[in-house]
Amino acid sequence: MSPLLRLGALPGLALALVAGVAGVQVAAGGGDFRPLQPADACVDRSVTSQADGIEGLTEQLVLLGVDDAACTLDVSREALTLELAQQDEPTDAQVDAVREGLRAAVQELADDDALPPSSELVDEALDSADLNALVAAAIRALPDSVIDDALPTEDVLLRAVDELDVRAILSDLDDADALNTAVQEAVVQAVRDELTDRVRNLL
Repeated sequence: MSPLLRLGALPGLALALVAGVAGVQVAAGGGDFRPLQPADACVDRSVTSQADGIEGLTEQLVLLGVDDAACTLDVSREALTLELAQQDEPTDAQVDAVREGLRAAVQELADDDALPPSSELVDEALDSADLNALVAAAIRALPDSVIDDALPTEDVLLRAVDELDVRAILSDLDDADALNTAVQEAVVQAVRDELTDRVRNLL
């Protein structure tokens, strides 16, 4: 066969190969292929964390809270994170939805009895606090029952969420993957500060 004829046969050969691959895919059930759809943010889901303490707790709060915010805004989680990363400033609706989503997440975990007692979180908060050693030692000496009665975890978390500068957090996102990390870091710090300030007042 001449080189010219061989070149002319290439498109037909490529078409035959594509048709063959498509036929195998259909035979294997691939004819029903559809692009993956983003998960419905309004569908309840269980969340877990590999981390412990305040970090693990806030990771669950953020996952649930962002889902709730996306549901409120009638978008997928993926669409919300992409919008926030592409905007210079979040809208009032987005700020309110994220804050209320976090509050709803606290309530959901409380209703499920999934919140640890605050006494389990105090040592971690004190480790990162800039406190006089004697004050820190006095706080650590408080009975767990005193801390838990005075500082219900749900109340501590709600106050921490209310103190968050959500607008600043959402304005500082570099990309769509940064939302969970940015919100979680802010919530972790807010919870630590809230616990430290309130438990110090017990002395």
